Amino acid sequence: MANRLYGALFLPLTIIFLLTGLAKADVAPLVARASPLIDGSIGASGPGTGSLFAGTRDGSLFAPFPVRTRPDPVGQSGPIGQSGQVALLFNLIARAEAGAAGYDAYNRGARIPPPRAPTQMTLGEIYAWIAATPGQPHAIGRYQFIPDTLRRVARIRGYGPEVPFTPEVQDSLATVLLHEAGLEGFEEGTLGRRDFMHNLARIWAGLPLPNGRSYYEGYAGNRATMSWADFNGGMEAIWPST
Repeated sequence: MANRLYGALFLPLTIIFLLTGLAKADVAPLVARASPLIDGSIGASGPGTGSLFAGTRDGSLFAPFPVRTRPDPVGQSGPIGQSGQVALLFNLIARAEAGAAGYDAYNRGARIPPPRAPTQMTLGEIYAWIAATPGQPHAIGRYQFIPDTLRRVARIRGYGPEVPFTPEVQDSLATVLLHEAGLEGFEEGTLGRRDFMHNLARIWAGLPLPNGRSYYEGYAGNRATMSWADFNGGMEAIWPST
């Protein structure tokens, strides 16, 4: 009787022990495999925390964009590539285009001016101002970029809408136009001074042709804002004849 009772108890206990051991054996590897995912607090950003967002600066889901370097599209060294003579030429152009307002100049014929000083705006904010104020002049900055030209040279430089319209950026954009006007050929002697000046006058309406008139005289109110004598004398002072 006792043996039968012992046997009846032993079989269920054996089954329970076996099932308990199997459960531990099955669950333990799962916990071990899961532990790297749950070791550390969610949202922590430091390395070694086990966070899903580890490695990001702000705990965001995506890592920061890498810094990208672009080859200079006009063959200059550095972001602007100005020589002393180019800087002086920029000063001469700015006299005709921007006057005392300099890098914060904009066409005063605009009924609705930019919401802030141009140097305090991004390219995207300037584009938005242009789009929101159709039917008025939008030339802006020290070199009086018109909308199509601004977008084109910004694209050449690789500047997106987030880029601030700083003096350095404006100089960089204007350098593209100088090269399109034939700066290298002029400095190398394969393009004559007068031809180079003619090319500059085709880009900047405030610069005169030898007859003293703007290349765009009367078009959209354009006129030369300096005399041919001043333009020619300024170029001679920067690049004296040899």
